[in-house]
Amino acid sequence: MNRVRGFTLIEVLVALTITAIALVAGLKATAALTDNAERQGAVLLAQLCAENKLIELRLARQLPGVGDAVSDCPQAGRLFQVTQSVRPTPNPNFRRVDANVSERGSFVVRVTTIVGRN
Repeated sequence: MNRVRGFTLIEVLVALTITAIALVAGLKATAALTDNAERQGAVLLAQLCAENKLIELRLARQLPGVGDAVSDCPQAGRLFQVTQSVRPTPNPNFRRVDANVSERGSFVVRVTTIVGRN
């Protein structure tokens, strides 16, 4: 009798299962990289918004008033919201300024500085 050697159905199914698991793992890794790149882009743009607000205060050349202010900051087709909080410090010649940036209600980044009397 002539027997033809080949793969059995079980062997083929096991090979397909291993391949499917490897592909799913690859897709998850790709999705994680894409999410990370998106997050980095949002943080970079939000940091630009925060730094712009803090630079505005420095260019005003006066001690900012204590309190909170909210403003919109469009960057690269995205809309960020900057919440600027000015708080007193133990030294009356300085104020602490926090710029909290969010996008669609989700916190992105916070930048803090001290502004002095010029």
